[in-house]
Amino acid sequence: MFTQKRKRNVTHEDMEKVILNVDNVSKSFLLPDKSRLSVLQGVSLQVAKGSIVAVTGASGSGKSTLLHLLGGMDIPDVGDIRFWGTSILSFTNGQRSEYRNRKVGFVFQFHYLMPELNVIENAAFPFLMKNFNKTEAYRLAEALLDDVGLRDKKNVMPFQLSGGERQRVAIARSLVNEPEVLLADEPTGNLDWKTGEKVFQVFRRLIADRGLTAIIVTHNEKLAASVDRHYHLEAGRLC
Repeated sequence: MFTQKRKRNVTHEDMEKVILNVDNVSKSFLLPDKSRLSVLQGVSLQVAKGSIVAVTGASGSGKSTLLHLLGGMDIPDVGDIRFWGTSILSFTNGQRSEYRNRKVGFVFQFHYLMPELNVIENAAFPFLMKNFNKTEAYRLAEALLDDVGLRDKKNVMPFQLSGGERQRVAIARSLVNEPEVLLADEPTGNLDWKTGEKVFQVFRRLIADRGLTAIIVTHNEKLAASVDRHYHLEAGRLC
């Protein structure tokens, strides 16, 4: 049965609850010459429920790698990542897949909409992958498109949208499975400044309305300065 998630304000008590705990995490990658490239070194941070955290840093500093680890798409060499106190490294493959698909939403710099699907089909797609009830999926997707101001564009194709509109569809898609955490990798990086500001305001309102938690990787220092917590990655270390 379809039920729309109720909007609520995040309380001070919520903000004191740690939803993600990164403890002394390091990550490296094997290069073709058999040497290892160290990307993250001893990274530790806590993310409070209902907060928006920004991570800045130069290209190659490890920002995207950190998001991949938080999203369960990769595992660290050492250290631990806990979701509500449970190590995601202890998850079975099935549990890790469930974590990625149900607990975490992803927004990327490029919208990655499927060109052969219309707007509502794109927004509903993650739900359809988990549930065959197309009516329920479309009702939920339509409510989200309404929230991002695109209900009237639900039947158009992605090529008919502006860049900002496509990214708003991508944001709606990231929320269709009602995740607890949003991981955003340069969500406004492919947009001009004015459009990026508008998209980020939509993004921020949706996070607040749903009591979500978000970790945003960005080069936008102004955006980073406006959130609850700002970390900077330099040479694989947080500062």
